[in-house]
Amino acid sequence: MKDKAAVLLLAHGSPASLDDVPEFVRHVTGGRPLPPGMLEEIRYRYALIEKSPLTEITMAQARKLEQELGLPVYVGMRNWKPFIGETVRQMLGTGVDQIVAICLAPQNSSTSVGMYKKALFAEMPPSVSVRFIESWHDQPLLIQAFAEKLGPVWSSATAKMGAPVPVIFTARSVPTRTIAAGDPYDQQAKQTARLVGGKIPGLSSELQYFAFQSQGMSGGPWLGPTVENVIVELRKKGSQGVIIAPIGFVCDHIEVLYDIDIAFKQFAQEQALHLWRTESLNVSPTFISALAQVASVQLPVSSGPRT
Repeated sequence: MKDKAAVLLLAHGSPASLDDVPEFVRHVTGGRPLPPGMLEEIRYRYALIEKSPLTEITMAQARKLEQELGLPVYVGMRNWKPFIGETVRQMLGTGVDQIVAICLAPQNSSTSVGMYKKALFAEMPPSVSVRFIESWHDQPLLIQAFAEKLGPVWSSATAKMGAPVPVIFTARSVPTRTIAAGDPYDQQAKQTARLVGGKIPGLSSELQYFAFQSQGMSGGPWLGPTVENVIVELRKKGSQGVIIAPIGFVCDHIEVLYDIDIAFKQFAQEQALHLWRTESLNVSPTFISALAQVASVQLPVSSGPRT
């Protein structure tokens, strides 16, 4: 079939079981050794959340997007099954020759989007047309989807505390050398946060903070400030509660379910702060519509969404 278009969602991947953690980590690090004890720590964190739902949620996002677009939607993971190469071969086997590739990381970093892009094009024959979305951090429906999750939490927390509650917007940290080399990631993440915060009535700019979470434990300095540092700052200012809004992630996974729900929550309790988190986007209808719009702009005219 000629001119057969499809969408490919690209994501980080997650181990299917605790036994898979060592092999998964080898994919993440490219085979580089970890500091002593780090592998055991990663396994421990996965054990606490039982299992990361990233793969299942990503597959559900793909199914919802396929329904909205009326086109095939595939999923490829960089670090676990289904690997990007496997998915590309599956797509080619069905005759797909035009691909719109969307990374499920809206802000562009060479440490995520750049690596997904490299992995994808390493598998791609020249006969296939690929439209690769570099970033979509300011897509209006994406901003609306995040705001829909934040608004009710902020209103409820503010009512409970009897005063406006500050919000810490977060995204995953990257090595500072990445930003020094010209990576736009930090500015795009902060822009996403500003746009979301601006949609919440009553949430003044003075109540909006930004932190980078999930800093790595090797490879030199990582981007900050950390969430812990901002929590301490807020406590010193007299805050009694805080909301964490992870606008760098689009579904539940270990950096949400462990880093925020367990580690940051415990740290906030030690600082005598109440902590709330916004729900992840997961299969939010507004989020799926955002993905559909991102894809539609790049799809061939004959392959646009059904009306």
